Amino acid sequence: MKLKKILLAAACVLALASTAPASADKPGQGVTASPARATWNTGFFQEALVRRGLEELGYTVKKPKDLANPLAYTSIALGDLDYWTNGWFPMHEAQLPGDFAAKAELVGYVAKAGGLQGYLVSKKHVEEFNIKSLDDFKRPEVIKAFDSNGDGKADLTACPAGWGCEKVIDHHMDAYGLRDFINPVKASYEAGMANAVGAYKSGKPVFFYTWTPNWTTFKFKPGVDVMWINVPGIKPSEAQKSAVDRMTVAGVEGAVSDPIELGFVVSDIRIVANSRFLNDNPAARKFFEDFTLPLADINAQNARMNEGEKSQKFIETHVDAWIAANKTTWDGWLKAARDAAK
Repeated sequence: MKLKKILLAAACVLALASTAPASADKPGQGVTASPARATWNTGFFQEALVRRGLEELGYTVKKPKDLANPLAYTSIALGDLDYWTNGWFPMHEAQLPGDFAAKAELVGYVAKAGGLQGYLVSKKHVEEFNIKSLDDFKRPEVIKAFDSNGDGKADLTACPAGWGCEKVIDHHMDAYGLRDFINPVKASYEAGMANAVGAYKSGKPVFFYTWTPNWTTFKFKPGVDVMWINVPGIKPSEAQKSAVDRMTVAGVEGAVSDPIELGFVVSDIRIVANSRFLNDNPAARKFFEDFTLPLADINAQNARMNEGEKSQKFIETHVDAWIAANKTTWDGWLKAARDAAK
């Protein structure tokens, strides 16, 4: 019996020794993470990449909940969800709950200054009608060219209800007196842009809001197919006043002027996470801090989704391909995260 106990103890020691390296390799083992995800599918790729990283670090990651921005931030602050990869700041600051700073944090930069937003118009028609800003859509000939449903207003492919950009576009309609001249179409953005692609291919005018990263600027090349246009002078909303200097941008490819007054704050795309989750999981914090993506890579992936590769199965193959093409960077992020947990 005594020998049996000795052998059993030795076996336990060996088992612990053999699992120690695996534990160091998987610092998140035993922890379940609950992510949120944006309602716009151009943000799905970065969510899937971050989820894969956490899984490689040993975390069990639940299926993400697709939530409108304010609900996502509230859920993260409450601790009902742990993180999301789709924070746009300072654009989303007005959507944060009052106690956010005490309970949640912005971590790292998925794409620093990557959140460019504004209005684009088909280049052919910019040149034909000498369009420089939204104010030109008050001219009868411009309205007629861009009025696709005969309601006497130029049709703008805008943002669905609940998106952060919806409030800014509504502000522009009022601030520049455009309600009687422009009709912001707030139906499905994906469907609206599909219609825009079809219209453009048939030679018709297109007028749409977009942001980067996005497949739209992969399909519609600024400076070749479309042009960024100005707002008629910078008139910030209350939420924009603290970042007025980030509403005029120089060096934008395909802009009708340089600098260009976009009317939107250029945002940093950042991961947002619950503070308790971050403090309890230094490996996850470090991975969030280091994770970043080139805009060109996101745009290219978004274009593949737009061409039909939009199921989760396809997105996972895009993740596989990106990791394989960036193996040194990826392995470096994982090593740093594992080191942070020691």
